[in-house]
Amino acid sequence: MKLSTKGRYGLKAMLELALNYDNGPVSIKHISERQNISERYLEQIFSKLKKSGLVKSIRGAQGGYVLAKHPEEISVGDILRVLEGPITISECLSDSGKCDNTSKCATRFVWKRMKSAIDEVIDTTYLQDMVDDWKEIN
Repeated sequence: MKLSTKGRYGLKAMLELALNYDNGPVSIKHISERQNISERYLEQIFSKLKKSGLVKSIRGAQGGYVLAKHPEEISVGDILRVLEGPITISECLSDSGKCDNTSKCATRFVWKRMKSAIDEVIDTTYLQDMVDDWKEIN
């Protein structure tokens, strides 16, 4: 499984909002400069995040984006699923049911365990955890 740039950049952008949670709106320009991400690409990412209810936009000269909830309430999984869609390891675990060999598959249990481990990490890691880690190393 490999995350797309949308997922990776979206997580970085959300971290910027979390780092500035108590300081008001953060502009796309600021995030672009700090994270070296194209402003146009960030606009696409924030459009999805706003539609999902994870961020709010503030208009005006001092406008930008803010988190819609406290960083302790937004998980990495919330963000990645909005930007990436369902997190899958193998087609045999997807809802599409494309695999005809599930009853005899020798590797399916490995994919299930891997998916469970990934879900555990992304669903129990919150933006606040990332902020705390960032502050510890900076």
